[in-house]
Amino acid sequence: MKKGCLITIIIAGFLSLVVLAIVLWGTKVYNDMVTMNEGVTSQWGNVETSYQRRSDLIPNFVNTVKGAANFEQTTLTQVIEARSKATSVTIDPTKMTAENMQQFQQAQGQVSSALSRLMVVVEKYPELKATQNFRDLQVELEGTENRISVERRKFNEVVLSYNTFIKRFPQNFIAGSFGFLAKPYFESVEGAEKAPEVKF
Repeated sequence: MKKGCLITIIIAGFLSLVVLAIVLWGTKVYNDMVTMNEGVTSQWGNVETSYQRRSDLIPNFVNTVKGAANFEQTTLTQVIEARSKATSVTIDPTKMTAENMQQFQQAQGQVSSALSRLMVVVEKYPELKATQNFRDLQVELEGTENRISVERRKFNEVVLSYNTFIKRFPQNFIAGSFGFLAKPYFESVEGAEKAPEVKF
């Protein structure tokens, strides 16, 4: 065998190994992005579940308040309307943008604000606060607010890992080629530095 042919075979073999290594690396990076993207979607489901739990508690809470006192109707109406608006704002996690995240947060913030106003008004009705049903719902609502906070924090952590991974070099080339886009974070809304007051 001629020396030139041997060198050509060695170079071709080396180039084949380099191409194979790049393909294997690209496949691993792509699969990692898919896994992380699914993690974001899964955690978003946990966030939505926590908000849904709060939304499900509100009718019982409103009915308990309404049934136990000659209550201020405008406050109850505000809570019901805020809940209705919040349940109508949904986000498809595959099409998550900063704008639709902001709309979602604003709608949920209105629920928190309406609940806070309701709690302030309830202070005027000690006989309402003394009922077992009201106390049970209050405890459930407090627990739900805590769950929402925990799930939002976890969501931001998962999004941070995903966003960091897809923005790093050289993964950013694969992310751009296959449409992996950065996901928005939950951000504090104006006045959110104080948690909704659900204590009596």
